[in-house]
Amino acid sequence: MELMLLRAFLTVAELGTYGSAAQKLLVTQPTLTKQIQSLEARVGGRLFHRGRHGATLTDLGAILLPEAQELVRRADALALRMTRAAAGEIGRLSVGFGLSSIDLAPRAVAAFRRCHPDAHVTLDDMSSQEQFDRLATGELDVGFVRLPEGDDWAHMVLDTDRLALASTGEHTSPPQDTSDLPGWVARHRFVQLRKERGSGLVGQIERLCGALSVRPDVIQEADDLQTVLALVAAGVGAAFVPARAGRIAPPPVTVTPLRHPVAEWQIAVVWNRDRVQPMTANFLAVLERGATSPPDDLDRGGLQPTPGLSEVRAR
Repeated sequence: MELMLLRAFLTVAELGTYGSAAQKLLVTQPTLTKQIQSLEARVGGRLFHRGRHGATLTDLGAILLPEAQELVRRADALALRMTRAAAGEIGRLSVGFGLSSIDLAPRAVAAFRRCHPDAHVTLDDMSSQEQFDRLATGELDVGFVRLPEGDDWAHMVLDTDRLALASTGEHTSPPQDTSDLPGWVARHRFVQLRKERGSGLVGQIERLCGALSVRPDVIQEADDLQTVLALVAAGVGAAFVPARAGRIAPPPVTVTPLRHPVAEWQIAVVWNRDRVQPMTANFLAVLERGATSPPDDLDRGGLQPTPGLSEVRAR
């Protein structure tokens, strides 16, 4: 049953005359009469009694009225919902994050939800490699990762991070000069994240230690960064961690950033250029406005302000 005919029927029922209904619908009265006749042919009977005092519903019209109202209401609601979905105002957005973005990703999602309160956003902790795998299959819309080399992903650089030493008062103070780092590492025991739980971080640690010609004495591994920091706090050993871990480190852990080129990496949001939905585009627009970098965080650990979309690249 055509919505145009139902709207014509409801307008006549509301206003009580064909002339008034035709004016509201911006059609001629003969055109409206033909529309009502067409609907009457579809339902198999007359819908209005027409007389000197206007148009009144027949018994058949009275039966059709609530059904027509519900159908038109649902059609209008569906049209509005589809318009909002096409504009990226409603729907689902799946976001991944890892160790390097433990603070950036939640801030970005919070800012996005303030702008788009009807969006359903999921935020899941996973390794960078798992994020890339899920981006490829469409299970993930965007991911916050340490920027890889040679991977074919569209991305926006958000920030930088670097390796740091997590230690306590039981350890001697970490050296400010990395030339003194090999000797410091040799004198201490270490705890570390399992490689399968953070291959990017462990790989960064291995590259730095290789550049310094040192091998840390790792006596225990953990499944997550919080456990690594807890082990440091318990005096089990020191640890190489992202500088951002200082924001979640428990007392009495001190996180000391290391100033060495191999210790640094970029943090980016990545997405699949072949699967950009309207909501993904809206999320990236929120990031463009700098949602991940509050002013009081910009100078901690060598972090840099969030760039605009002019720095978005497609690899």
